[in-house]
Amino acid sequence: MNYDNRKIAGFLFFVGVVQFVLTMVASESIYSGYSVGQQYVSDLGNWSLAGNSAAIFNASVILMGVFIIAGAYFIQRELKSRLFSSLVVIIGVGIIGLGVVAEDVSFSVHSIFALFVFVFGGAFAIMLYKFEKSPLSHISAILGAIMLAALVLFISGWSSSSFYLGLGLGGMERFIIYPFLLWILGFGAYLIGESSNTALTSNT
Repeated sequence: MNYDNRKIAGFLFFVGVVQFVLTMVASESIYSGYSVGQQYVSDLGNWSLAGNSAAIFNASVILMGVFIIAGAYFIQRELKSRLFSSLVVIIGVGIIGLGVVAEDVSFSVHSIFALFVFVFGGAFAIMLYKFEKSPLSHISAILGAIMLAALVLFISGWSSSSFYLGLGLGGMERFIIYPFLLWILGFGAYLIGESSNTALTSNT
């Protein structure tokens, strides 16, 4: 059975995120005393806190980044849009950086990678509004806006925890990460389901 480049890209995005989500759930369960509301997601990959399970979590993060970059390759083959594929590559490289440089290795470098992933991820999700069909186009834009708004609140929370809206730093961080994962899943499913002559056609 032959698959076009868009379907392959969608498959890679979808699988990359699914394997990470499952690993994250397993890591939260293995980590004794882990608090979803009060701890960073990155604590799951912190070698000094999570122990040996950090290796599994970090490997899953890196694998997700690899899958996303591979997906960008197939998008580039199909669309011939360097801007489009470059944005996806930047997101993928940032994700790999998060796995390679765990927070206890260098918190500042880890934070820079996270900022790149979420800023570009949120902007890209909003940009996809012009290329996806309704209602997914609206959902993508909303998820991107939620990501960026939550990111602002999350950063503001470093000076005052009131910006966390009672969710805790872990809860607010998840309002950045979960929409990010959801839009990649949705985008991947969209690419898989659409035919090559209708996917990513500008609505303008």
